[in-house]
Amino acid sequence: MFPIRQKCISHCCEFEEECSECQRYSGCWFLPSWAPPTLSPDIASKVALGVDIQLSVKRSIIVHPRRDILVSCGEDRLWKMVGLPKGNVLLTGFGHTDWLSTCCFHPSGNKLATSSGDTTVKLWDLTKGNCILTFEGHNHAVWSCTWHSCGDFVASSSLDTTSKIWDVNSERCRCTLYGHTDSVNSIEFFPCSNTLLTGSADKTLSVWDARTGKCEQSLYGHMHSINDATFSPRGHMIASCDACGVTKLWDFRKLLPIVSIDVGPSPGNEVNFDSSGRVLAQASGNGVIHLLDLKSGQIHKLMGHESEAHTVVFSQDGESLFSGGSDGTVLTWS
Repeated sequence: MFPIRQKCISHCCEFEEECSECQRYSGCWFLPSWAPPTLSPDIASKVALGVDIQLSVKRSIIVHPRRDILVSCGEDRLWKMVGLPKGNVLLTGFGHTDWLSTCCFHPSGNKLATSSGDTTVKLWDLTKGNCILTFEGHNHAVWSCTWHSCGDFVASSSLDTTSKIWDVNSERCRCTLYGHTDSVNSIEFFPCSNTLLTGSADKTLSVWDARTGKCEQSLYGHMHSINDATFSPRGHMIASCDACGVTKLWDFRKLLPIVSIDVGPSPGNEVNFDSSGRVLAQASGNGVIHLLDLKSGQIHKLMGHESEAHTVVFSQDGESLFSGGSDGTVLTWS
């Protein structure tokens, strides 16, 4: 199902240490002989998120920008909002006719956007849990969606090789982004700007001007399908992960690679920074959550999922980490 591991050939910064035996970066940027420490599974506690636990594949988990609330969505075609830390279900959203791929909070926290295999993006009023708007226009499954910081626009990426920017006020597609040659698996707005980042199965990252719909720059270096890409909180760095378990960090100001970390061969499904931007978490296809300390170069393994880990996100204060997987559970780590 997944591509075989191949050699990682990167053109990165001079502070990296390269493994001379296999021409791979050892996983730690400073210590070529480093072996990652493994944290005991008992540090993970399964959060009983109401009926959410053991119900469906959790494709996406997000945390509210200001409140102790978590939203998850998955293959049961629903999204669920739960309170933390008790895990009581506050709202459930019905309306999609196929699995949900991602969900994203409006900057104010009072609306939700969801993307689905039914080719649509839906917007929801979180005071009542009602769908208030449906965007139709993609020809295949929608993998990802993201809000602009002003809250007036939503962008989506799709299996149909395109991305779209939707105007919430006019309820129409503002423009369609063409350029990728395979599925566009992730999309994200640069913080407080009109810049979009997309990651694709064509192995490239693209940076777009959302005002014109034009691709400003493409980043090359991954040898396999890119599953996810995200900006650091301050926006100066990009992290991306691919279908063979390679995570790359990029300098967004220079649009150049910084480092490549191979924790494969299991695919990296999602990457997310903590609020400080100093720690990066990766959800892996073998169920392991990898924590990368960007200052020390160390990587910790968090093991608790019984099967593939799809999604990972930090709490706003950075004290907790939530992960969801195909075993139907949401785990919390602290």
